[in-house]
Amino acid sequence: MSQLSRRLGRADVRAVPEARRAVRELLRHWGGPGQSEVAELLTSELVTNALVHTDEGAVLTATVGPRALRVEVQDFAGRGRPPRPRAPQEGSTNGRGLFLVESLADDWGVRPCGAGKSVWFELGVEPVAEADAEAA
Repeated sequence: MSQLSRRLGRADVRAVPEARRAVRELLRHWGGPGQSEVAELLTSELVTNALVHTDEGAVLTATVGPRALRVEVQDFAGRGRPPRPRAPQEGSTNGRGLFLVESLADDWGVRPCGAGKSVWFELGVEPVAEADAEAA
């Protein structure tokens, strides 16, 4: 099992690309074609949400197990209304994060955590096709 943990500073605009790079490196030898890219996208959505919608920092944790990847972003914003996916508005670039997570992740959720909440997603390992395995 491999794991990464990163503290994300409050309103740190560099945190999103740094989180993507860290997840990419963690997943270098994990999953089937395209899974790392999906994991990077969903991670950047969770990190962006935590930094944009709270006034505190956050903690990113990604764990690679034998059958799945789990990514969590914990914020420290107190107990407000839990975030929910919403359909994107036509012409808007905002509001798609959790909609993407719900659409692309195998499982996801929100749980209360200390002074804030943790938003997480899981991606299962897709078996590599035999032809792909032989070519590798």
